[in-house]
Amino acid sequence: MQTLGIINAVFGGLFMLCYMFQVAYMFIPFVKKMPPHKETVLHKLAVLICARNEENVIGGLIESIKDQDYPEELLDIILVADNCTDNTAGVARSLGVKVYERFNSREVGKGYALEYLLSRIDEDMGEDRYDAFIVFDADNRLEKNYVTEVNKTFSDGYEVVTCYRNSKNYADSWLSAGSGLWFLRESKYLNGSRMRIGACPQISGTGFLFSNLIKKEYGGWPFHTLTEDYEFTCHSVIRGKKFGYCEDAVFYDAQVSTFRQAWNQRLRWCKGGLQSFSKYMPSLMRGMLSKKFVACYDMAMSLAPAYIISMAAVLTNIVYGGVLLANGVGIEDMINPIIAVIMGAYVVILSQSVLTTATEWKKIKAPAYKKILYIFTFPIYLLTFFPIAVCATFKKKVEWKRITH
Repeated sequence: MQTLGIINAVFGGLFMLCYMFQVAYMFIPFVKKMPPHKETVLHKLAVLICARNEENVIGGLIESIKDQDYPEELLDIILVADNCTDNTAGVARSLGVKVYERFNSREVGKGYALEYLLSRIDEDMGEDRYDAFIVFDADNRLEKNYVTEVNKTFSDGYEVVTCYRNSKNYADSWLSAGSGLWFLRESKYLNGSRMRIGACPQISGTGFLFSNLIKKEYGGWPFHTLTEDYEFTCHSVIRGKKFGYCEDAVFYDAQVSTFRQAWNQRLRWCKGGLQSFSKYMPSLMRGMLSKKFVACYDMAMSLAPAYIISMAAVLTNIVYGGVLLANGVGIEDMINPIIAVIMGAYVVILSQSVLTTATEWKKIKAPAYKKILYIFTFPIYLLTFFPIAVCATFKKKVEWKRITH
């Protein structure tokens, strides 16, 4: 049992070594201000929407884009109806949106849809029609000043800009709240801190801008893993690209609220993270030996080490624990240390949910009692990533599955 305790202490030390920097990130917003904006330039922008059977929600997103306080003549909306079997394309066209329809049952996923959309824009409008592109999912909604604010950060010289991601349906369930609180924490205490210290914020799925120069250099959007956002970020970090974060550009995202949808979504996230880990980890490790150390280390730790260390620890405890049981050690002596580790992880995660909920209280769209309740379910939400990560590791084929909004 003493040897097992030492082994678990080593695993705990490795985990802390990998993620202690995120603890430091929690304090940065309180001691350091955001860098001031430079002179703002009004850019020609295109909003890109990849939608698959989203006729029920696409109108709300389009209306929120059209309601922006940014000059109308400098903002176009372009949608790809990707393998749709409903009237998504018709609804978008009726609202004055430029629509392309794509039908390809072999190359499925947002990465392929974005690649197709960018290639059609280049063919029909020229490769220099727009200064930058903003990517949204069909269920998103924007604050009225979103584009104005993100353009300010783009004008500061950043080639990629990510923004403040809030939730439309935080109060639906402990799962939607868990996902919503994760993105609030990511915005406030990860990307917000990275921006303040000159590190590299990370892209997360939707609500981000990338420059036309990036598009031309990368040859469109050649990112086709299950998490094309992680892949894009890895690819860019390795090349030393300059990412920014705009906390004043706020958009709202619908979170999954049922267990089956949450399982499928997070299974895709975990598998995509592992794909990017295997593809980019050697380059990220080499980047740690250069002036890109902070960005490459941060990105590497965001991919898969938590899953790998956790699985190694569990497998070691199972195997070594089996040996101890065979040699007469009581089952109670085996379970108690495991419970202690789980409770320790719960407390650490709880501190993050308390801090995020307290500072973002007014921004969370939920009754007060649910905000408080979901502080305590957030650690459970994160801990349930472990069995999903195990499944993602050993399941050979994980596919993108549509989430109904």
